[in-house]
Amino acid sequence: MLTETITRFAVQCLEATGYLGAGLLMALESMIAPVPSEAVMPFVGFLVADGQWSLWPAIVVTSVGSLLGSLLSYLMGYYGGKPVVLKLGRFLLLDAHDLEITERFFQRRCCTWAVFASRFVPVIRHLISIPAGVGRMKLLPFMAVTLVGATLWNGFLLACGMLLREHWGIVQRYSHQVDIVVVLLIGLAAACFIYMRLRSKRITPVPTGE
Repeated sequence: MLTETITRFAVQCLEATGYLGAGLLMALESMIAPVPSEAVMPFVGFLVADGQWSLWPAIVVTSVGSLLGSLLSYLMGYYGGKPVVLKLGRFLLLDAHDLEITERFFQRRCCTWAVFASRFVPVIRHLISIPAGVGRMKLLPFMAVTLVGATLWNGFLLACGMLLREHWGIVQRYSHQVDIVVVLLIGLAAACFIYMRLRSKRITPVPTGE
């Protein structure tokens, strides 16, 4: 029901606002808003296939929207993430050491591939920009891999919408099942992280003051 509601909202927005609405929806999709690209880009493909929209303007505006949304999330992490973790991190089982690990990771060359690959993973692609900002990843590589990854993903979904229009309901149903599996795996990983953190805190020796 939630997915259907979001899809209806996305379709109505695209019909009412055109290219601008498509860019805005994809900007929200690149942040933490619950606007899945699977509910936006295939319908953009429908409009292109019907001749109502042009292909390249559709690709450009949605890619720019994805980049802007990711950039806003990056800036949120860059300017606000570290103070929040230092102040409230204990409630999230995070500390200054975790920040150091994050910063070291996003200063490595391999982080660019991690950000690029995340653009194709459900849930992760909505969140990766924030830790990239917290970790002070260099801005230009971040923007470059985000733009390329988002363009490839958006273009893939648009093409699917153009080619599989009559069967999109079936494709969407199975894609949501994949999304559910990914979410469950992420939830399992989060549960393991919490368990290990709580366990490590219980076994950490208390200083005697000697």
